[in-house]
Amino acid sequence: MFHLEEKPKAGGGAGGGPGEGAQGRGQPLDTKLYRRRWVIVFLFSSYSLCNAFQWIQYGIINNIIMKYYNVASFTIDWLSMIYFVAYIPIIFPVTWLLDRKGLRVIALVGSGLNCCGAWIKIASVRPDLFAVTFFGQTVCGIAQVFILGMPSRIASVWFGANEVSTACAIAVFGNQMGVALGFLIPPIIVPNVDDLDQLTYHINIMFYGTAAVATLLFILVILVFQEKPDIPPSQAQAAILAKPMLDYSYVQSILQLIKNMPFFLLVVTYGINTGSYYAVSTLLNKMVLTHYPGEELNAGRIGLTIVVAGMVGSIICGIWLDKTRTYKQTTSVVYFLAFAGMVTFTFTLNLGHLWVVFLTAGMLGFFMTGYLPLGFEFGAELTYPESEGTSSGLLNESAQVFGITFTIAQGKLIDHFGTVAGNIFISVFLFIGTVITATIKADLRRQKANMHVSPDTNVGANHLLDYGSTAATISSFILPRRLMSSERFARKAEEGVCSSIILNEAAL
Repeated sequence: MFHLEEKPKAGGGAGGGPGEGAQGRGQPLDTKLYRRRWVIVFLFSSYSLCNAFQWIQYGIINNIIMKYYNVASFTIDWLSMIYFVAYIPIIFPVTWLLDRKGLRVIALVGSGLNCCGAWIKIASVRPDLFAVTFFGQTVCGIAQVFILGMPSRIASVWFGANEVSTACAIAVFGNQMGVALGFLIPPIIVPNVDDLDQLTYHINIMFYGTAAVATLLFILVILVFQEKPDIPPSQAQAAILAKPMLDYSYVQSILQLIKNMPFFLLVVTYGINTGSYYAVSTLLNKMVLTHYPGEELNAGRIGLTIVVAGMVGSIICGIWLDKTRTYKQTTSVVYFLAFAGMVTFTFTLNLGHLWVVFLTAGMLGFFMTGYLPLGFEFGAELTYPESEGTSSGLLNESAQVFGITFTIAQGKLIDHFGTVAGNIFISVFLFIGTVITATIKADLRRQKANMHVSPDTNVGANHLLDYGSTAATISSFILPRRLMSSERFARKAEEGVCSSIILNEAAL
């Protein structure tokens, strides 16, 4: 057997941190880091990757799937949009279930549904069984709701105070890698051939491969995934376990956020930006093949370029925000550059040079995705002291609604008027979002609170701020830090270092 434990520590645990202020008031609590924590986080990242891969595996070969099932292109678009639809009504009940039942139950349901959806798709590999493949994709869409809310909880429950940002980054990085592989692999496995028997063979390879991986990961979750360590990893987590959970009302928090006008405007602008990203990703195959027939492989590579450039943009934006704390200015500039990137992409797509499309798509992805962590950071500032979980949930809800709306509208415009009209539609909304962003009042409540904390609390606060948003922004899943008082500080100090969003990116 492998030895999965590291030596227990009294006091600061894995590097001290948020709990230090509390320790001065009593005896330090025992903490221990288990090597199993790395198995847990990498296992989660792996089945998150598998789920994200299944989101985009149809969209990037839209024309091939459309021909195989003999359905309209818009119908194939719904295989991607079902992920957005599933998220909207289910996210808050799933968050409640995570609080009530814990990590293992959510992990089992999420990985189990992901596995079931993959096997259902295998039963759909026949031209007259599109309804079955849609049902399988719907099951996968429901599964991703159980996946996107996990990273911050895994990080806080299993990792020491100086590891949580890295752990959260690893947890959410799998989702982005899944999208990247979803752009890259399906065009390689499923070529554009006219023989339906050959298509059946290649689609079977893709579906069986996905189902095999999903099944292996589900079995590993059953055998390996543990609810929590026997001894907590940090003083903050130990303090949470030693005290009863405070009652919290979703409804009350949501009502407070709706009344907050700057945050309401941010919800709109965040939804416009992220919804635009979803629409462009879903319709990328259609746009590229309109001007470059037969370039299915390069359509996938262009999508890969958007995702990878977006990862880099998220990292750089996170570093900049950590260093400067210029939320309003940075958000406005990046939003404007996302608009400029979309305009550039719109009027260079039809020039006949694929290398230009790769370049402009990379620029678009860099700024459009780079905005995502900025939106979450700005949201936490505007909504302090409300729960970051609720504020990020509302931001993501807006992203799903705009994602569905933009995908449908842009798709129809492309079908009837061409890619330029469809992309101008997105560009106009990004310009509107840029103007609205410039009008948002920068009421940085969290920063004001940081300047008025007590000396004991300030120790933990500085430690939290040093974490920054850099690591977690790798895949744009951020739940910004903020200072809490008394019993809530211990919990928020540890769980608030990062957030899961996905879908969007979950979707992406």
